[in-house]
Amino acid sequence: MTGIQYVTDERGRKVAVQIDLRKHRELWEDIEDVLVSRSRRHEKRIPLEKVKAGLIKSGKLARE
Repeated sequence: MTGIQYVTDERGRKVAVQIDLRKHRELWEDIEDVLVSRSRRHEKRIPLEKVKAGLIKSGKLARE
């Protein structure tokens, strides 16, 4: 695949990758989304209805 280069250690094992963002920006954005999602995996979740209620109360969302 053009625009992708691997960095290897002294044993030839792939340890890093360089991505040409001009060619593969969408690929990087997908990878970044996965990393952010994984980093937030254990965060406390807030039910959607509670979020909506807060937005309505603050005037940022119209009542249905």
